[in-house]
Amino acid sequence: MDCSLDIFFLEAVLNGFLLAGLLALLALGLNLIFGVIDVVWICYAELVMVGMYGIFYANQTFGLPLPAAIVVGIALVAVAGLILHTVVIRPVLDSAPINQLLVTGGVLFFLQAAATMAFGIEFKNLGIRLGSVSVADMYFSWSRIITFGVALAAMVALWQFLRRTYIGTAIRAISQDRQIMPLMGVDSRRVYLVTSAIGGGLAGLAASLMVLQYDIYPQIGLQFGPLTFMICVLGGLGNMVGGFVAAFIIAQFITIGGSCFATEWGYAIAFLFFILVMFIRPQGLFGTKA
Repeated sequence: MDCSLDIFFLEAVLNGFLLAGLLALLALGLNLIFGVIDVVWICYAELVMVGMYGIFYANQTFGLPLPAAIVVGIALVAVAGLILHTVVIRPVLDSAPINQLLVTGGVLFFLQAAATMAFGIEFKNLGIRLGSVSVADMYFSWSRIITFGVALAAMVALWQFLRRTYIGTAIRAISQDRQIMPLMGVDSRRVYLVTSAIGGGLAGLAASLMVLQYDIYPQIGLQFGPLTFMICVLGGLGNMVGGFVAAFIIAQFITIGGSCFATEWGYAIAFLFFILVMFIRPQGLFGTKA
């Protein structure tokens, strides 16, 4: 164990901030969907997996340049979000929350099984190595730096969209009172579809950033799904600002704990913190739907 306050500790803290960008982006899409539609997509990380495979095959098999492959991946997952809402979510909107969880959980296992049968269990990657940058004897991955910048830009863009556009205003209004807004002329079905597409697009954007850092395999959702759900609950389900802050808290536990002990201990400490907070504030650190 080495937790001395030296340059390596500072490097772990700063890398925690960079990791938080990706985690916050993952939580952003899930929180947006829950805040508006009031259904938790347990299969959200599997949509990210679909986007990663889409980008990989668009680039490696069909020969598209990486930027074009990324656009294809984002569009693919946005369409997947629309299909998921239309085929799976809409029929259970008025059902008990446990039924909604079970249905989206079923989609999770279906996508994992389908990906295993279609693509095999081999790890795939784009073969891109962006290297790292050295600052005062500290090393930071360019892929994480790019991910942090893009994630931050996406969050600001979504915030502006929700504040400055008519459909964004409708999304915020329905998230506050989904019973009253249809009586005021807001087409809730259209808002739900737009929200699902945006949530899927954010999952696709996360996929485009993850292919720069991680291998692609059918079970990658198991690595990020529980972590994303934990961040959303910790920040307050539906609270996008709370999810952003919670991502930074959890990322620090993971990186600092991993630096002081081992990577597995970093995750264990993060989940232990989450459990303790749930005992004290079951609604999350910042409440819900802000």
